[in-house]
Amino acid sequence: MQIHLYIIGILLMALALAHIFFPKYFNWRTELQPLALINRQMMTTHTFFIALTVFLMGLLCVTSATELIKTTLGNKLVLGLAVFWSIRLFFQFFVYSKNLWKGKKFETTIHIIFSGFWVYLSTIFFIIYFNN
Repeated sequence: MQIHLYIIGILLMALALAHIFFPKYFNWRTELQPLALINRQMMTTHTFFIALTVFLMGLLCVTSATELIKTTLGNKLVLGLAVFWSIRLFFQFFVYSKNLWKGKKFETTIHIIFSGFWVYLSTIFFIIYFNN
């Protein structure tokens, strides 16, 4: 399981760093302009803190894989991560509109990749939790 935690850690840190490109890719300068200043700033601030949290989750997996697997506190953290990513998986199918990806080749590919990633994260974290 340690190798899975290392893989997850690297992938989560990469995902967090990808957030750097979100404002340009999603054209936030134009798209967010009609919003009130507080909403624009909340969007960018929340994106920063989501990226930071995802990066720190990844760092935890890379630096503390043994502790996550073998300690009581690690087991509790792994359960929290399993629940967190399971809820993210739920949102992928039941909160985001299918109109965002359906019938669009690139967006459908991204939807499938990330759906698989959320399944992988949830599954590994639950396996670790239930095997301790």
